[in-house]
Amino acid sequence: MTSYTVHNEVVTDQPTAVTIATLSVDEIGGWLASAYDAVAGVIAARQAGPAGPPFARFHRHEDGEFTVEAGFPVTTEIEAVGQVQPGELAGGMVATTIHLGPYEAMEPAYEAVLTWIAEHGCEPAGDAWEVYFSDPAEDPDPAHWRTEIVQPYRQA
Repeated sequence: MTSYTVHNEVVTDQPTAVTIATLSVDEIGGWLASAYDAVAGVIAARQAGPAGPPFARFHRHEDGEFTVEAGFPVTTEIEAVGQVQPGELAGGMVATTIHLGPYEAMEPAYEAVLTWIAEHGCEPAGDAWEVYFSDPAEDPDPAHWRTEIVQPYRQA
């Protein structure tokens, strides 16, 4: 069993460039690659970054589908271009941990972050996001993939 170390910090608002779609679990993986390509093209053309690695934020619906927001932090705000639109990762208190391994095995990392938040008398404040430090196209071995889970929180 993997052990997760949870850290907390205060982050500042970060402008992003994203695409958003409502998808089933089976559709997410293929969609993310095209979403990142679209966003990367727009921010390169606008000389707006990226200001960090790609991320995705998932909002689960009661029917099992997810609204997925995927893109990059940017150095300067962008205007909407086609499916790419401006976004923001809101500042404030966040709890984070690093997951090493396949994406399908990240649930314990999320549980570790939520447990830490509860143990500190706090509650989640919005949807978590995942920051991808590994590119499966460059390293197809899931054992090497490194993903940060970032969960905003507030005092309960």
